[in-house]
Amino acid sequence: MKKSILSLLFSLYFAFAFSQSNTGLKGKIVDSESQIPLQSVIITIQNTNLMQLSDSDGKFSFENVAIGNYVLSIRTNGYKEQLFKVAITEDKIIDIGILALELDITAEQQTVLVAITDNDLSDDNSGSESTASLLQSTKDAFLQAAAYNFGAARFSVRGIDNKYANVMINGISMNRVADGRPQYSNWGGLNDATRNQEYTNGSAPSDYAFGGIAGTQEINTRASIYRPGTRISFLSTNTNYSFRTMATHASGMSRSGWAYVLSAGRRWAQNGYFEGTNYDANSAFVSIEKKIDDKHSMNLTAVYAENNRGKNSPNTAEQTELAGQKYNSYWGYQEGEIRNSRIKKTEEPIFMLTHFWKINPKTNLNTTASYQTGQIGNSRIDYTKVDNPDPTYYRKLPSFWANSFLKTNYVGNTPEYIAKAEDQKAFFLSNKQLNWKDIYRINQENSANGSRMVLYEDRSDETIANLNSLLTSQLSDDIILTAGVNYLDSKTRYFKNMLDLLGGTYFTDISTFGRGVQQQSDLNNIDRTLGVGEHYGYNYTVDVTRLDAFTQFKFVYKKVDFYLAQSFSRSGFQREGLYKNGYYPNNSFGKSEKINFDNFGFKGGMTYKITGRNFIDLNGIYMTKAPNSTTVFPNSRLNNTITPNSDTENIKAVDVSYIVKSPKFKARFTGYFSETSNTTDINYYYADAVGGEGAFVSELVTGINKKNRGLEAGLEYQLTSTFKVTGVAAYGEYTFTNNANVSVTDDASATTTNLGKANFTGVRQAGMPQQAYSFGIEYRDPKFWWIGANANYLADNYIDISAIRRTSNYYDYDATTNYRTINQSLADSYLKQEKFAPFFLFNIVGGKSWRIKGNKSIGLFAILNNVLDITYKTGGFEQSRDSNYTADYEDHQSGSNSKFAPKYFYGYGRTFMANLYFTL
Repeated sequence: MKKSILSLLFSLYFAFAFSQSNTGLKGKIVDSESQIPLQSVIITIQNTNLMQLSDSDGKFSFENVAIGNYVLSIRTNGYKEQLFKVAITEDKIIDIGILALELDITAEQQTVLVAITDNDLSDDNSGSESTASLLQSTKDAFLQAAAYNFGAARFSVRGIDNKYANVMINGISMNRVADGRPQYSNWGGLNDATRNQEYTNGSAPSDYAFGGIAGTQEINTRASIYRPGTRISFLSTNTNYSFRTMATHASGMSRSGWAYVLSAGRRWAQNGYFEGTNYDANSAFVSIEKKIDDKHSMNLTAVYAENNRGKNSPNTAEQTELAGQKYNSYWGYQEGEIRNSRIKKTEEPIFMLTHFWKINPKTNLNTTASYQTGQIGNSRIDYTKVDNPDPTYYRKLPSFWANSFLKTNYVGNTPEYIAKAEDQKAFFLSNKQLNWKDIYRINQENSANGSRMVLYEDRSDETIANLNSLLTSQLSDDIILTAGVNYLDSKTRYFKNMLDLLGGTYFTDISTFGRGVQQQSDLNNIDRTLGVGEHYGYNYTVDVTRLDAFTQFKFVYKKVDFYLAQSFSRSGFQREGLYKNGYYPNNSFGKSEKINFDNFGFKGGMTYKITGRNFIDLNGIYMTKAPNSTTVFPNSRLNNTITPNSDTENIKAVDVSYIVKSPKFKARFTGYFSETSNTTDINYYYADAVGGEGAFVSELVTGINKKNRGLEAGLEYQLTSTFKVTGVAAYGEYTFTNNANVSVTDDASATTTNLGKANFTGVRQAGMPQQAYSFGIEYRDPKFWWIGANANYLADNYIDISAIRRTSNYYDYDATTNYRTINQSLADSYLKQEKFAPFFLFNIVGGKSWRIKGNKSIGLFAILNNVLDITYKTGGFEQSRDSNYTADYEDHQSGSNSKFAPKYFYGYGRTFMANLYFTL
């Protein structure tokens, strides 16, 4: 009986296959401008699992396609995706002829994208870099607007920090173990070499990793997939840097089985958009592939990008009113030359060796081994033995005198505090930059006792070894398996590195953390004196190991696709102190306890195909995430302490979308919800009101819960063959949902004070607009020139609040000292979270290309951003130094600026970028 059934099924299969043998389609794909065939273009018949790559002649063909109406998708990097309606009829191979792909404007935008990165973040309030870089590879109208139109305002898709994203090169994660965020500068200036990208939004399934709730980005540097040719470009701009030049050459695969790609770039500026922000960066890239046989290929990739750039300071409203939006207190003139005291330096080359193994026509195994080593340094002035030389030190500003309560004394008919404030205003305006000459003078006058001030850098020297293996297999016509395993071993050494004695002859390694209490940085080397290039202050290593594994099953059917994925990871952390710190003699030298975290994740989703053009997409995820090394060791510079009750984060999210894809109209409407719980935040600052005395403290906020929910929509309509309009909208509510616990550690006394719960519930998350809207129109002429404009409105951006100000310490300080009777209505007004003003940005973009001969061309691409030169805040934070009611009351009595007012970051005003490129 079984044999009869099998025989019948076998006969039916061949009968069906034979009936379909003469149905299908074929065609050829070329560049619309040069008419040269395009190789490795991805051709997909939507709502099926049929996919092909065009051959070296640009040709493709599908056979045995079921009779019916379909939409053919054609896409490749650097060109606009094209959708074509096709009808498959019985006993006929449809020849759709030559299909011409047009260059994608956004491909040029990617090469000229200059995002707001950590350049606008201070050391005291570090946050994520812009997500614009994460979104470069997507064609979605909403995500493109998020990158190119909203990126300058530090817009974050769904309000999620990019430490919850996974950015990979050849399957190797580029997220740093210290804070979980990708270090984009490690491949900066290599836009042409990193163009081959795939982006997965949110928790949707990725073909390379389990991913997170902020998306997955894979950069593929396999030499044979680059389009052969040479590209040279030169860019001029007035943003982070002034000029950039790049050159890239791809050989394509030779008959002998070799392919290579070479790329190099340079970016520089004597002064960027903000005052005193110099920029100097060089980068190089090489990828070499050897095809061993039809099943095996090896690829070597090397990436080198070094970057030195001057930072700009966050400023209070008072400082901006006095000195302007571009004011930067970090620099001053030294012998007629601009010198910035805050320089960020990165240099972390990456080496990768990848083995591609085509086990059989349906199964591939790709394995990559990588090694990365290098350094990140952030310089600043060490002034612990003298007064702060910063020109914006609070005692040097008018607000200090305006709020000094010297109202009983008069200078003539003018209260003394007003006269003092006016005098200080004049002094500040004449001395608003760092006085290098004065710093050298102080050190030289005290040369017998060593330098009073020095320039040092906070250094991290990291070595990372990584091994990743990824298996993909077409288990059946309807089921695709993806499975991967990754092992990471990271060792990072952190230390202070002496850069410049600033006119002195030596420096004594003794630390001061408030109240005049001095201690040895290393009791094993008492009263050590040091010179340039030596380590001091703190010196320790953090070892991190991590094993990740995941599996994912995709099921593809006629009316519905769905997927299921699961992951497991084990992370281990250990600190080793190389100094025996005088404040923590029993808990600083040697190895800490090793702490491990086991984590897991599950996600799944489905796509319901209403028709060939209309879809409903659903994704859901639940996962746990290990903390990063900076949160495992809350005071790692000084001791081996592990965060009390250190535990994993819990993350859950769901989103549902209605999607339309047609040749002329594309749209996506999405509703989303995400929740993260048990997160930790660490801050360092000098506090004047902890237990009634001033101290340098580390603030630990634990058990933070956040909720993000909202709607997003992106629409794109091709009005005519030359006009296209786009519309984008985002509305979100990103809040804290509980009262997290706050504790502070005073390093002078080595004591920790638990301040209890902070009033966080209902407070808005900071650092990004929670509403964003955009409308754009684009004209593309058949003679290969185009122009477009977009209008953008951004709102609901909030300041980052001080945690200690939301604890009972804000009131207890005054009750203990019996200094001030508290007026609760005034206190509520002082503690109200600031909401930034909404703003409008208008941008213009355009370009033209000329074909010279054959496949050679010249192109010009230009952008004018913020045409109306609007001034706007991209973020800011409350200071925590005076964290009590009395200080707030006094600061508000004068009607002037507070001496410890919030500090703000500002976006660019009117800026331009022009990129001239040649393809050979």
